[in-house]
Amino acid sequence: MTTGQILNIPNILTLARIVLIPVFLLVAYWPPAIGIHGHDGSMSRHIILTAIFVVAAVTDWFDGYLARTLNQTSAFGRFLDPVADKLMVAAALIVLVQWQPSISMAFAAIVIISREITVSALREWMAELGARTNVAVSTVGKYKTAFQMIAITVFLLNWKPLEMLAYGLLYTAVILTLWSMFIYLKAAWPYLKQP
Repeated sequence: MTTGQILNIPNILTLARIVLIPVFLLVAYWPPAIGIHGHDGSMSRHIILTAIFVVAAVTDWFDGYLARTLNQTSAFGRFLDPVADKLMVAAALIVLVQWQPSISMAFAAIVIISREITVSALREWMAELGARTNVAVSTVGKYKTAFQMIAITVFLLNWKPLEMLAYGLLYTAVILTLWSMFIYLKAAWPYLKQP
């Protein structure tokens, strides 16, 4: 594969999403950041963080759409796209756990991040067996991602009237996270139970 094939529009959008992660963290933690040295975050900081996350979420959908529409799918893109998504979600969840150090937030973050690690490992293992299509992205997985992205976006706004809505969305995502993981493990079970 040539560099030209790798640096197509969908892959450039995916790489841009990865570049946004350190920008997101810089905005979140640059003093006087939320919870750092007793300073509170301003509303403008929350709006900027929310905007960065929304741009990342939109490019996630857009790069896949363009890859299919322009017929620019590539092995590099298929590898990098889910990595970019998981890194951005993990970074946002870790920031949210620091902002709201509660059992409910920590539990949700642990479930979501643990599921991503488990399913990624499962897909890698199934690919070695030539059965990766058995654990392809499911409809439940797509709904999980949508609820997860919306919940994180609402939390990043840090607007008190929306907090209960944000938790409702987040725990819907947690339920879908566990459900989708069960679907993938069930599909892989015939291979997992082999000696």
